[in-house]
Amino acid sequence: MTPVLTNPSQIILRNRELVDDHSVLILNYESDLLPVELLENTSKVCALALDYHHYLHIEHHKVDNLAVHFGHQLPHDELFDSVIIYYPKAKSLVPYLLNLAGHHLKPNGQLIITGENKGGIKSIPKQVPDYFSKPLKLDNARHCLLFCSELHGVAPSINIQDWASQYQLSTPQGEITICNLVGVFSEKRLDAGTQLLLEHLPKMSGKILDFGCGAGVIAAALLKAQPELNIDCVDINAMALEACKLTMEANGVKANIFASDGLSQTNTQYNGIISNPPFHDGLSATTQIAKTFVQDSALKLNKTGLFYIVANRHLPYADTIEMYFKQVHVRAETNHYKIYSNQG
Repeated sequence: MTPVLTNPSQIILRNRELVDDHSVLILNYESDLLPVELLENTSKVCALALDYHHYLHIEHHKVDNLAVHFGHQLPHDELFDSVIIYYPKAKSLVPYLLNLAGHHLKPNGQLIITGENKGGIKSIPKQVPDYFSKPLKLDNARHCLLFCSELHGVAPSINIQDWASQYQLSTPQGEITICNLVGVFSEKRLDAGTQLLLEHLPKMSGKILDFGCGAGVIAAALLKAQPELNIDCVDINAMALEACKLTMEANGVKANIFASDGLSQTNTQYNGIISNPPFHDGLSATTQIAKTFVQDSALKLNKTGLFYIVANRHLPYADTIEMYFKQVHVRAETNHYKIYSNQG
């Protein structure tokens, strides 16, 4: 049985003749097996996931003519006949993906862009830079659009620093520098949940996990106050992980930064787990990520370890924390957020 494809993937598949005998690069691919499906038409496929979950979904399907990567860019400068972009949910990521596509296309190479109507793809003709031809709408199906363009000029080289923003943040732990990248949560300012957490940041010790680290705000503040801490920063977003690296460098501190599917790629026990955890899966809110995170944290935390998170107060964290830690405490709260802990 053929695995179910997302709607954007289905509209690509029904226009698969566009890439007959082409070498194809797929950027920001989704959690299905479209790259595998396209091997029937193409000479080879290279797929770059910016979401670690999406990478893991297809990683074990790699064959000689299918290369799969996770990260914010490819580990090489290979050129392709066609580049397919899945229109991202974070609109600020669009220019970056277009630049990346242009960087990896052969002269006069083909750019294909697909996405759901509700996701903003209708605005793509205004977003494509002038080194591409004006995008033409080729198909409209499954509540999705498919556009096509050609590389007519020379795309700028990719320098990740060009896509970074930087701001100074005064915290109770001291002044820190935050570096962020396009497409990362709260890329231009500090969100209110993290602000509350920094105002009530606990003293920690030993090995610490910052889950869903984003741009590294929490880790940077912790290390500003306690530079002796050994911190693992994990996230599923490639741009967030790169932003976290930039933040650590800007503050002259060090952390272990890596992708993890929940806590699956962590391989140690922790003295503390701290987080402003994600609760969005695509465009819809979900509590399953939260429940799995709490359950896994209870297994990864030392018996006397500190579990300390900030979350939207409407999410059912209290019951879940009490279920797995046998107790739950609210350490601080506002009209929108609560800080939960396994210790009073």
